Amino acid sequence: MERFNAFKRTNIILQHLRMSKHTDVAGDVLLERKGCAGVITLNRPKFLNALSLNMIRQIYPQLKRWEQDPETFLIIIKGAGGKAFCAGGDVRAISEAKKAKQMSQDFFREEYMLNNAVDSCQKPYVALIHGITMGGGVGLSVHGQFRVASEKSLFAMPETAIGLFPDVGGGYFLPRLQGKLGYFLGLTGFRLKGRDVYRAGIATHFVDSEKFSMLEEDLLALKSPSEENIMDVLETYHAESKIDKDKSFILEEHMDKINSCFSANTMEQIIENLRQDGSSFALEQLKVISKMSPTSLKITLRQLIEGSSKTLQEVLTMEYRLSQACMEGHDFHEGVRAVLIDKDQSPKWKPASLKEVTDEDVNNYFKSLGSSDLKF
Repeated sequence: MERFNAFKRTNIILQHLRMSKHTDVAGDVLLERKGCAGVITLNRPKFLNALSLNMIRQIYPQLKRWEQDPETFLIIIKGAGGKAFCAGGDVRAISEAKKAKQMSQDFFREEYMLNNAVDSCQKPYVALIHGITMGGGVGLSVHGQFRVASEKSLFAMPETAIGLFPDVGGGYFLPRLQGKLGYFLGLTGFRLKGRDVYRAGIATHFVDSEKFSMLEEDLLALKSPSEENIMDVLETYHAESKIDKDKSFILEEHMDKINSCFSANTMEQIIENLRQDGSSFALEQLKVISKMSPTSLKITLRQLIEGSSKTLQEVLTMEYRLSQACMEGHDFHEGVRAVLIDKDQSPKWKPASLKEVTDEDVNNYFKSLGSSDLKF
């Protein structure tokens, strides 16, 4: 019996490894020239199109080639399977590869280089963010020129729940959303759905999901389109979309609270502000924040404050430093274990409270890596 259990345990471990080893498959991302465009399809639907290092290494050089190709007028990126655009970076594979330090260095370095390439892309870039779009998926879309959401879009930056921080340029785009909305989204991992993804400024357009394939066909059929032509097609579809058109932004009634409570410079003060407010919304946010990694909360708040006045490249350099410090720390691996592997949803954070996370601890996360810093 004991032998059988050991065998079963080994099998389960192998299944876990197999799941993240799946990242070696060549078909994980499809790169096709169609009509006037280069089309990138994230193709791991069983894994909600989670982004692996292998996928990043295929997308980056192709993006650069299409950028230089006079016959390619447009780049479209989408997810296969209908459920997700991309649910994030394959953090489980990264955590499991902790022994292979090289992997976590390469993954974050190359992912952030790709985020920057999307931002600086010389061709119009259209991300069809239908379905789940979180973490690494946000990095592949939000820095692009056009982001099209549908009623099935689900956006979140949930990293503080796994001992990480809202990376992939979160330090750049989050503080630039209206008021303190980005600070709220980055610290709490709050999920935006459907048209709210557009109302928050994450998406530039909103189109009913049943029209997505027609929209793509119309874009591909354009002849040597200018940016203007592409924008016209997107605007036309956006204008025709009726779903939730008259509903107000889900956080509209709470924006004053969000702006006042999340304008503090310390996590302790934000928590005090929420306590003092005492509304059911504020108390709900307190409950959520209390479950997050205290270290993650403190480094995230500083990341967003500093990022508000940095360029995207400066932000990505800062975030690369944070990523490497998180890999060396306790909370990321514990968060992945609790949320993604054992799924007991009970991470044991170290330090366990905000007051135990000192300014010196936080400063260490932001320290230069010298010759190992991310360079563009």
